[in-house]
Order: sequence, then C-alpha cells, then structure tokens
Amino acid sequence: MKSINVGVIGTGSISAMHLQSYQKHANANLLAVCDLNEERARLAAEKYGATKVFTDYRELLADPEIDAVSICTWNNTHAEISIAALNAGKHVLVEKPLCRTVEEALRVQEAVKSSGKLLQVGFVRRYDPNAQMLRDFADKGEFGEIYFAKASSIRRLGNPGGWFSDIERSGGGPLIDIGVHVIDLCWYMMGRPKPVAVSANTYRKLGNRSNVRNLSFYKAADYDAEKNTVEDMANAMIRFENGASLLVDVSFTLHAKDNQQSVKLYGDKGGFEIDPEVVIVTEKHDTIINIQPQTDHKGFDFNSAFQSEVNHFIASIENGTQPLSPVEDGVEIMKILCGIYESAEKGAEVLL
Repeated sequence: MKSINVGVIGTGSISAMHLQSYQKHANANLLAVCDLNEERARLAAEKYGATKVFTDYRELLADPEIDAVSICTWNNTHAEISIAALNAGKHVLVEKPLCRTVEEALRVQEAVKSSGKLLQVGFVRRYDPNAQMLRDFADKGEFGEIYFAKASSIRRLGNPGGWFSDIERSGGGPLIDIGVHVIDLCWYMMGRPKPVAVSANTYRKLGNRSNVRNLSFYKAADYDAEKNTVEDMANAMIRFENGASLLVDVSFTLHAKDNQQSVKLYGDKGGFEIDPEVVIVTEKHDTIINIQPQTDHKGFDFNSAFQSEVNHFIASIENGTQPLSPVEDGVEIMKILCGIYESAEKGAEVLL
C-alpha cells in the first residue's frame, strides 16, 4: 500500500506528539514540517526525519507530494489553515479546539463537504485505550442510560502565558485549552446527545500568578506575565436534549490544594470513572461493587492516545472512512464552548 506523505504545520510543543507518532507509523512518511520560526522547523525536521522545511504553510500546501497535514498552530489559525488545506486537496488532522467560533467551525465544515477530503479533530482523549474500552462497555449496555457526568480539570499554579493568555490567538483560557478535553470526553461517552442549554461562570481573579515562587509550572515558549486577557477558571452546567447533564469546572489558576483531574459518568445500570484511574461501579446480588479493569494503562496515557489518534487518521485516509472525531463533532463542541462564554458574560442560561 502506498505510504501517506504527511506535513506538520506548527512545530510548537504539541507538535512533538504528532511528529513522533507519524515517525513510528509504518505507512506514514513524515515528508515536511512548517513553522514561522525557520530554526525551530529545521530542528524538528532533523529530529524526526522530515526532508522538506517551510516557513509559509501555503507553500507546504502547494506541494503535490503531500497527502495530509497535521495542524498544530495557534487556535486563531486553525480555521484558515484547515480550509486552505482542504481546498488544496489535503486530508487534515487539526488540533483541538477546531477553531475559536461557531461561525469559523461552520466554514470549516462546509470546506470538508465541498472538498470531499477528510478532517479529523484532535480530540485525543477519545483515542485513549481505556476510553475505547469503556465506550465499548457503554455500547453493550453495561451502564444503561448515562444521564449525568462530572468533570474537573483544575490547575492551580498559573496561566502558561504567551499565546495561551492572549484571547486573540487562543480564543479563551483554560476552558478552551484543557476544558475542551474533558467536555468532549464526557459528551462522547454519553453517546453525543444534542446540547440544548448552558449555564456558566468565568472568573478573572488571580491572573498569570507570576508572583508564585518555589514551584515551577508549564510556561509557553513566548511567556509574558504582563499579558493576560483570558479567564482563570470556568464552571458550567450543560443540558442535553435527552435530559442528561454535564457539570464541569476547569482552571489555570486557583487557590486549590493541588491539581485535580477527574472524569465521572453515571448511568441507571452502573457508572464509571476515567480519571484519575479507571473504575467501574455496578451492582451484583443486591451489592454495590467497584471493579478495576486490568489494563496496560492505569490512567490516561498521553503517548499511546496520540499514537492511536494518528493511527486512526492514517487508517481513515487509507480506507476512505469517517474518523472517530469528525468535523461535525468539532462544530458541536464549539457551540458548547462558545455557549459557556456567552452565558458567563450574560449571567444567564443560554439556549444553544
């Protein structure tokens, strides 16, 4: 079978997961990388074996040898580059979030439809082996009707700064950066019910927290403590057409004892937790039982999930099949994210 020639656009931190996953795939040929910073692009090309280096994504997209691209750039460029790539006849794996607004998302969806090419949204939590195992359990009726979910993604130390703290480039703060992961994971596990309403709050109280000493935290390459136009934290209740609901809270900065990551879902026949580790709750012989499945990964495995995501992308191209996280799902998640920001701004529930 012919190898799929791939280009990676954007060589910032998240690109490493794409680059190494393509490098390890037997039928993917990492042909090109592109970054506005030529030195960074060249270093990535040398490290991962790409033979072509670009500083303008348009030049990469004009290369007839390239079949598909990963887009690992700032959020404010996702829609523009995705549409250009689709129109250039390339298949697309775009990092989450799909874009910054519902309007942008709908334009990307239209480009997918008109181009006939595949677009996969980088909702990497769906591709985690444990998530796939639990989704299979759910499909087979193990949990019955999943009617409630709770998710927390709490970081306490501070905003990563740089583009993460610049709303023009990011579209938002922890909600759109890390909250999108747990919101999508819960929605996917619940069977992707239609979202109908959101009631939410966002807070800007602590800023970048650049004053904190004695503890280190993740910082963007262009960290600047002076610039911060995004929220510190957000919380929301999301209602779905089938009566189910999702309660979520996320933060970059919070006076919490420690970082917290939890994803819990509840059905009428059983429940389960994905984070911080997998636990299934059920009833047998009038007794509540907690079950811990025996798997290779106790919790979320970043590397294996990204490899699975890239494997799925390449297989979808080869087989001409819809990806597990299609553009339509990216549009729905953008409706939820934008609804949360709108509700917080209005101080009232918003109908989607």
